[in-house]
Amino acid sequence: MRIDIIAVIPEILEGPLSQSIVQRAQNKGIVEIHVHSLRNYTEDHYKSVDDYAYGGGAGMVIKVEPVFKVLEKLKRERNYDEIIYVTPDGKPFHQQTANRLSTLKNIIILCGHYKGIDQRIRDHLVTMDISIGDYVISAGELAAAVITDAVVRLIPGVLNDETSALTDSFQDYLLAPPVYTRPEVFNNWKVPDILLSGNQKKIDQWRLEHSLKKTKKIRPDLWKKMEDRTDPDK
Repeated sequence: MRIDIIAVIPEILEGPLSQSIVQRAQNKGIVEIHVHSLRNYTEDHYKSVDDYAYGGGAGMVIKVEPVFKVLEKLKRERNYDEIIYVTPDGKPFHQQTANRLSTLKNIIILCGHYKGIDQRIRDHLVTMDISIGDYVISAGELAAAVITDAVVRLIPGVLNDETSALTDSFQDYLLAPPVYTRPEVFNNWKVPDILLSGNQKKIDQWRLEHSLKKTKKIRPDLWKKMEDRTDPDK
């Protein structure tokens, strides 16, 4: 898989993309990640990529020209399955979205900044708008790093235990069950006996029951989605 990230401040991505699972995936040759500075595609003497909004108002807007140039360059080199713009007013990013993106070959992630990007970019160049939550952050690069990590860890061969990603929270709309490790007893707090029993069937049942209970209590919205999906009449 190849991921191209178009960034106004590419330095923000240096840490997240050079550590842990994402770095391991690159070292294994499973994924290629290329970061492109949008400022390299502007003819402005000061390398500016933004301008005032037509109609007035606070904040600056990313200009269409540099984005068009970098996208045209990349699209001449290969075909892309999705061109994603990360923005607070995009569609919410869910585990199911990450699952689908992990099966693609080439994607582009365009990082939002300032008050956003010229709408013509969204109308004519972008294929997906994604939001990582109902809040605003200063740099779209942070959102791009989140999406990249969520997608890369799902690609076969990235994780040492390939079943690990399949048991994460939000797979099948369920939150993950409680987990424990050594010591067996700490400060008189004991690991549940069932997890020490060696009876895998009962352990799996315990985990499922606690996933259901946890999801229903903490995330009733996910609980409803799970119920709707399993109800043959819906």
